[in-house]
Amino acid sequence: MSSFSSSDGLSLHFEDCGDRAGQPLICLAGLTRAGSDFRYFLPQASHLRLILLDARGRGQSDYDPDFSNYNVAREAQDVLELMVHLDLEKAAILGTSRGGMVAMALAATAKHRLQAVILNDVGPEIPASGVARIMEYIGRRPATKTHAEAAETLAKLMSPAFPDVEMSRWQEEVETFYTASPEGLQLRYDPRLRDALLAQANAGPTPDLWPLFRSLGCLPSGIIRGANSDILSQETYHKMQECLPEMEAVEVPNRGHVPFLDEPESLSLIETVLDQI
Repeated sequence: MSSFSSSDGLSLHFEDCGDRAGQPLICLAGLTRAGSDFRYFLPQASHLRLILLDARGRGQSDYDPDFSNYNVAREAQDVLELMVHLDLEKAAILGTSRGGMVAMALAATAKHRLQAVILNDVGPEIPASGVARIMEYIGRRPATKTHAEAAETLAKLMSPAFPDVEMSRWQEEVETFYTASPEGLQLRYDPRLRDALLAQANAGPTPDLWPLFRSLGCLPSGIIRGANSDILSQETYHKMQECLPEMEAVEVPNRGHVPFLDEPESLSLIETVLDQI
């Protein structure tokens, strides 16, 4: 486990693991998540050099005193600074949800630094219903007081989209992303991420992200969609394939937002895209 200092003075945590001589793959987690989100993928990817970043305000990275810096452009800059810190001229990116948006931003602004991009259940359009679901919980501590209670609640919420997932995995999920305390469960990210999203929403219309997505053209690339996802609609998934027909694509059955990346379909797509480098 290591850290580096960003150009604006934050200590950002990352893990550099796997085969140091293997293909570098920078793994970028979802909005409120951290590098530990890729723990199910790690055992299947020991032949790769895996670099797991905790974005600013998440996991073990510093919280930003200015919540407006919780934005895709600044987080993309942090990835480039991490690459400089590691003396990596180029790398592939595996981006889950928000991490995939950061990957698209990198393709638009620093494509020469990328070898491939794989998007996990995210695209250039997000349905309003999916955004509303995220806003229901982001920045708010869970009402449940223990990991066991939180796991029960999470299983009930997620079972329609993830019908074949055992309770032990939901237990692991809540233990990974909530800290137990006498006052109840605590978030492992800066709750001001909520303020950042609200400020961005109030700043005006949502930017058109399709130009960022089209920047993936000519790069080995792939898209993984949970078949029950409410963040990447099937309509957008098909439009993405029409826009970039050379992109690898797969839908993972019995998964919503987001696939865990240990599914055979996910692993096969990741390997196919990396083999194209």
